[in-house]
Parts: sequence; C-alpha cells; structure tokens
Amino acid sequence: MVRIRLRRVGAKKQPSYRIVVADKDAPRDGRFIENIGHFNPRTEPETIELDADRALYWLSVGAQPSEAVARLLKSKGVYAALEASRAGAAG
Repeated sequence: MVRIRLRRVGAKKQPSYRIVVADKDAPRDGRFIENIGHFNPRTEPETIELDADRALYWLSVGAQPSEAVARLLKSKGVYAALEASRAGAAG
C-alpha cells in the first residue's frame, strides 16, 4: 500500500518536514517514491508548500494519507478538489 506522509528533515530540535509518497513499510526517513511538498510548523503561520496536482493524482490511484497529511490536504483544499473531480466524473 502507498501512503502520503511526512518525512522529517532539519536539525535537532528544529524540525521541518517533506510531504512524500512512500510505501507503507518504508522507514519514516527512508526510501520514498515522490516528494510532493514541504511543511514547516516553526513559522508563524505554518508554511505549507504542496503540489496539489500530484497529491490529487496519488489520492485518485489509492494512496492513503496519514492523519497529519490529511489535515494539511484539507487546509489546502485538495480534498474539495478531489470530491469535485469525482462528482464531475460520476455526473
């Protein structure tokens, strides 16, 4: 199974994260399939850069987001675009 999840980067006590598509069994900071964005929780407000087209593609082919990534996708409106595309295809 393929997951969309966070990959920790950055120095000790200064976390920053990459949003990656990886195999479910791969280690947290190990091998990944594609890097689709990054997330920095230390800025005010949080910095979220995301390739929405690639995220939509991976969700449409069955990738499951982690809880943290699902929250980020909702804040960027990716889930709304996914539902709209599914409704357009069905109707």
